[in-house]
Amino acid sequence: MQTLRWGVLSTANIGRTKVIPAIQTSKHGKVVAICSRNLASARAAADELGIERAYGSYEELLADPNIDAIYNPLPNHLHVPWTIKALEAGKHVLCEKPLGLNTADVANLVDTAAQYPHLKVMEAFMYRFHPQWQRAHQLVTNGSIGQLRTIHSHFSYNNREPENIRNNLDMGGGALMDIGCYSISLSRHLFQSEPLRVLGHITPYPGYEVDCIVSGVMEFADGSATFTASTKIEGQQYVNASGEAGSLFIPVPFSPVADTETSMRITRDHQSELLTIESSDHYREMADAFARSIFDNKPVPTPLDDALANMKVIDAIFASAEKQCWVTLD
Repeated sequence: MQTLRWGVLSTANIGRTKVIPAIQTSKHGKVVAICSRNLASARAAADELGIERAYGSYEELLADPNIDAIYNPLPNHLHVPWTIKALEAGKHVLCEKPLGLNTADVANLVDTAAQYPHLKVMEAFMYRFHPQWQRAHQLVTNGSIGQLRTIHSHFSYNNREPENIRNNLDMGGGALMDIGCYSISLSRHLFQSEPLRVLGHITPYPGYEVDCIVSGVMEFADGSATFTASTKIEGQQYVNASGEAGSLFIPVPFSPVADTETSMRITRDHQSELLTIESSDHYREMADAFARSIFDNKPVPTPLDDALANMKVIDAIFASAEKQCWVTLD
């Protein structure tokens, strides 16, 4: 069985606690190196996670000829520049979401990636690789709830750490970039189309320069999607998709416990059925799907065009909140 050798840019928490353990137990991947701006930090993470090589700079890791692919969990403002550096070093790249700071930033990466057609680049929207989302997408598209008409999603947690990157505007922090992007992505995924126009609202929050509470409305040709995302209220998440013949409710859409059964509820004619979904780790499934696209020389499951389209909606919601009016997408 083929194995993809991974290098990880930084000792970011999501890498150490979620993605690296998932890759290490995947069918097709092995993390062989990790780096940090501080060699001691990299070495400590490597020892903790059973990684053989540690580097004291990002440049050293990219220069390692025994690495095939890079996982980039750096702060948002470093996604594009270091993904481009990885491509220039001849590495495939799985980059955390959102892929860039804005549409122009992502477009720059898309243009650069086109110069390296032999290398794969993908945005790490892991939720789509969980069987609960594959089942949800199937139920919506096969007409199990009739014509999809509206989606509402909610994602929140409470982060009051002043030094956290999610509270830093220059680093691409804020609720919309960090978690609101999921609501945009899933709505486009289920409607299988792009929104025609959007309306955004950001609630000012004292002491913070980033958006801490954001709500949005997305108008699609066949219906609408609404959402609220916040980094300053009680943590909660759910998605409810309603069609003309029923509805689908997903109680833990974005961070189900790895390798544990999940569930969703489908309701038709006031009769509800609880659907049990097999256990999975969506980070592991994502890493393996990315590896197979490399081994089989096939397009990645989530192309860069999807990342660019998602970023266009994010930008439009920011613009709408600033202008306090609907914003039409091209």
